[in-house]
Amino acid sequence: MGGYVMKTRADSPELKRAAVAIEQSAWNALGYLNFTRAHYLHYDELQERFAEFQICLVDETTGYPVAVGCAVPFYCDDPSRLPAEGWDWIVESAGRSEVAPNMLGGLGISVPHVHRSKGLARLVIKAMRDLAAECGFRGVVIPVRPTAKAKHPHVAMSDYVGWKDDGGRPYDPWIRSHLACGGRIVGEASRSMVVEEPIAFWEAWTGKTFEVSGAYAIDGGLAPVNVDVDRGVGRYVEPNVWFAYEAAA
Repeated sequence: MGGYVMKTRADSPELKRAAVAIEQSAWNALGYLNFTRAHYLHYDELQERFAEFQICLVDETTGYPVAVGCAVPFYCDDPSRLPAEGWDWIVESAGRSEVAPNMLGGLGISVPHVHRSKGLARLVIKAMRDLAAECGFRGVVIPVRPTAKAKHPHVAMSDYVGWKDDGGRPYDPWIRSHLACGGRIVGEASRSMVVEEPIAFWEAWTGKTFEVSGAYAIDGGLAPVNVDVDRGVGRYVEPNVWFAYEAAA
């Protein structure tokens, strides 16, 4: 891992501030995802409580993170049989402390644009597996957000996952990366993140006007927002793909 060193937000206040800035910048355009019930009830608190699981890949020359990864320990009965709820389920499960954790749940990896296409995200995935091994956990599960799915919001995830490129590889680059890192697909998290808010909320985020009920594609969305004019709400249900990793040997 020449040139980089793995640290966490627990190592220093400076790393924590840098990591928060990187994460916020990377996900700014998808800020509506912050409005899932699990996110606004638990996410910030979990990052503080489990700072030692918030990974920072630091450039040894500059001392500044070039990639960050968020993960939380939680209890998972069977990593080969995961629920339709994905990201939200991990966060809500980690928010409960009555059961000792046995698994690490990956919640996100953020890499600034200037550092993308360098394989840094794969190093963060490896760090998650290493952390799981150090803690004696069974492994890592991640509700993966296929990046190119946003270009095809009306295609079912079950169909999309089977797409191949001209070389016969999985079509989606993020799915390819996870498979190359040793992950295996174990299911679909069809309700990974759920955001239901007034129509005015969605109009503010998209700059569009929704006057007729229906399914509307939005920038960055992996699925359309279902607008119900009679109820005055829009409901976004994001599908992800469940990946499971064994803890590092």
